[in-house]
Amino acid sequence: MPAAPLPPAIAVTGLACGYDGRAVLTDLTFAVAPGEIFFIIGGSGCGKSTLLRHLVGLRPPQAGTVEFFGQPFSPHDPAAQRARLQTFGVLYQGGALWSSLTLRQNVALPLEEYTPLSQAEIREVVALKLSQVGLTGFEDYYPSEISGGMRKRAGLARALALDPAIVFLDEPSAGLDPITSRRLDELLLQIRELFGTTLVVVSHELDSIFRLADRVILLDRGAQGIIAAGPPRALVAGSRDPRVTEFLQREAPPQ
Repeated sequence: MPAAPLPPAIAVTGLACGYDGRAVLTDLTFAVAPGEIFFIIGGSGCGKSTLLRHLVGLRPPQAGTVEFFGQPFSPHDPAAQRARLQTFGVLYQGGALWSSLTLRQNVALPLEEYTPLSQAEIREVVALKLSQVGLTGFEDYYPSEISGGMRKRAGLARALALDPAIVFLDEPSAGLDPITSRRLDELLLQIRELFGTTLVVVSHELDSIFRLADRVILLDRGAQGIIAAGPPRALVAGSRDPRVTEFLQREAPPQ
């Protein structure tokens, strides 16, 4: 008998997101396949970061469900939520590194919090993760002593510390020059190819969207939800919605 298909890495059904009773996004339904590079895109104020906060458990949903690999992610079950948090990493805007800690200490934090590893074992893992993002030799630098692109890579090393199945990235290319942005994109592709990691990326950067995304969902502020979903080039070629073409054709897609 053929093997049963794997459940989606993420399955979102009827999700409503918002703050203080005010809805920002409503009735979101989509799925992310294991190993997929999936982008959440849209203009400013459309709810991209709001959706990300709900996916990683920083905000409870107003309605609907989120499942990871077939298992519900419920804010009403703190023990299960904490266990689920160990299976994914998050790269926040700017890297969100602790300025008073070295890169080594920043990357060690999730290992100290969630694993029983000894300090010697933690040092080995930290060295490996920093090596994977090209920061060998910078272990004892503070965030203020390195460039913005290096801070993003250090934040990515911390997000990868627990070997997560899923990594969420919030505007990873924001504030980076085109060359540094391309190098970061290439690093994300390598991580997916080497480890099969599922990547969920919030972005409005067209170069990265067309370079990396297997599929996207396009959010719209007026619609309070998803107005298009699919591979970005297919949306450019096939959509008749002016909101979709306006967003994706702000400049010519890279070839």
